Amino acid sequence: MTQLAGRPQAPGPSCHADGTTRVAPAGTPIVALAGTPNVGKSTLFNALTGARRTMGNWPGTTVEVGRGLWRPEPSGTAYDLVDLPGAYSLDATSPDEELTRDLIVTPSDQRPDIVVLVADAAHLSRSLYLLAELREREQRVVVALTMTDVAARRGITVDPRRLSAATGVPVLALDPRARTGLATLAHAIADVLAHPHPAARTFGPGHAGDSLDQADERFAWLDAAVDAAVDRHAQVRRTWSDRVDALVMHRVLGPVVFLAVMWLVFQVTTTVAAPLQDVLDRLFSGPVTEVANSVLAQAPTLVRGLVVDGLIAGVGMLLTFVPLMALMFLLLALLEDSGYMARAAVVADRTMRAMGLPGRAFLPLIVGFGCNVPAIAATRVLSGARQRVLTALLVPFTSCSARLTVYVMLATTFFQDWAGTVVFGMYLLSILLVIVVGFGLRRTLWRTMGSEPLLLDLPAYQRPTVRVMSAVTWVRLQGFLRTAGGVVVATVCIVWLLQAVPVRGGAAIGEARIEDSAYAAVSGAVAPVFGPAGFAQWQTAGALVTGFVAKEAVISSWAQTYAVSDAEQGAGTPLGEAIRTDFVASSDGHAGAAVLAFMAFLLAYTPCVATLAAQRREIGWRWALFGMGMQLAVAWVLAVVVFQIGKLFG
Repeated sequence: MTQLAGRPQAPGPSCHADGTTRVAPAGTPIVALAGTPNVGKSTLFNALTGARRTMGNWPGTTVEVGRGLWRPEPSGTAYDLVDLPGAYSLDATSPDEELTRDLIVTPSDQRPDIVVLVADAAHLSRSLYLLAELREREQRVVVALTMTDVAARRGITVDPRRLSAATGVPVLALDPRARTGLATLAHAIADVLAHPHPAARTFGPGHAGDSLDQADERFAWLDAAVDAAVDRHAQVRRTWSDRVDALVMHRVLGPVVFLAVMWLVFQVTTTVAAPLQDVLDRLFSGPVTEVANSVLAQAPTLVRGLVVDGLIAGVGMLLTFVPLMALMFLLLALLEDSGYMARAAVVADRTMRAMGLPGRAFLPLIVGFGCNVPAIAATRVLSGARQRVLTALLVPFTSCSARLTVYVMLATTFFQDWAGTVVFGMYLLSILLVIVVGFGLRRTLWRTMGSEPLLLDLPAYQRPTVRVMSAVTWVRLQGFLRTAGGVVVATVCIVWLLQAVPVRGGAAIGEARIEDSAYAAVSGAVAPVFGPAGFAQWQTAGALVTGFVAKEAVISSWAQTYAVSDAEQGAGTPLGEAIRTDFVASSDGHAGAAVLAFMAFLLAYTPCVATLAAQRREIGWRWALFGMGMQLAVAWVLAVVVFQIGKLFG
């Protein structure tokens, strides 16, 4: 996924990218996908390009511009396909809508040769206002109707031919989820591109007159087109969807249902994935390590140490969490594709606005529970600059999936049968932090900022499809694997080097005890700060320092540290047991309280460098550094409070 700023360049590798986008050659006709939020544009983009951009059955999933190569036939014409952010009108009210407007309206080499307006057949009127604006310009347009099955269940039938006659543009029906109608779309685009630009249609008085008259004529034209093309049949007054919504969006029961659903997700994740994690753990600590030692028996000590105690111990331990992450992503994709997450947005919006937070801020915040980086970019859906700054400062308090690996490891080590509930509790704490810190910032720095309601199109409930869920799961799992294969590998090498360099004891490089290494010295200098929180051991402090690079690196640095220590002692203590021993020692026997304090600190402290860079890009260095300092302060105080209270209970 790339932003449009001149002709596109091939995107570089990123641990937070949505997927690999194939960029079309220069001069290729540009086809733009436009439409209101949640009409299936990104699903259609993925179906046409194979780029596997993130999809979801709830608004706000597209906040940047996706771009890829679309070749309908292997030897046929290629198109430069652009997925624009959702927009109801060319009269922009937020930065992402401004981008959509500028790309469609402003003359440049980025202006699309043709716009495919993706329209929801179940809510046709909402889509056609944008079509009316496009018809006022000499712009080639094709209308692609989606959600026809949803419309049919509601007693609505849209006739593409009659709608085409009423609007003066080609209209066709397709289903991007089932990949039907795509060939028809390709033929329609080729046919329109073969003809000159159409003449602009004039609404209103035709001169610089009353803009209200122009708007009135647009709506009159829209109503006439809908009346001509839409047939409405008798339908049941209260559908099963209405009955479900009455429960899941109830003011009292709605939040209870949401919490129950999320608890079930974490419970299933930790329970089902645990055996698979154990298998992978034994694989890396057993056969893989033995083979590496055998192959590198004659290699220099430094090389053998880097491979065995560094890469296999660090990256291998992180890879044992692949089943857990895949299952988590799959369950969340099921909730998104079913349409439930949009209902959760409505439930959360009520709470957020009650606390004085902007309603639409829920969209980037919910994205943050997957990854903070795209969530920071998603603040562009907010119309006010102060709202964007506030939300960008709150996003790092949402517990991204990278932290999940650490939660699960510690929860299963220290709390065993209660692991799922403990992990769920960390996500509850994350939500609480967003509300409390947001409330505090609103009452201090932004006391005069008004609240903005959440305007959201609720998608229809639909049966999740294996294709969409698999695509979403794979895209997110790729991000996790890319981190393990990129950022974490680099971090592992740096940590290993610091552990190999002695600062006392006079041993040679690679032969010093880990307690005498540069890594231990730096970590030991930081460790006393965490004394009041119960985890002042240098091993844990070092893990938190490397966690600033990427939260997944907390696991890998622990694995490296204890692997080296075990090698020195000739022991083979499991990682969890080694960590347990140190937490018991540093907390005077209150290991459970210390672990909870550590998890709370991990949740709230400075985000990864990629998130910090995203904050700098969106809100500037001043606010990014302010947020970094604020998070460290909140995290330390929270950890100390959790430990001191936890000690009282054993």
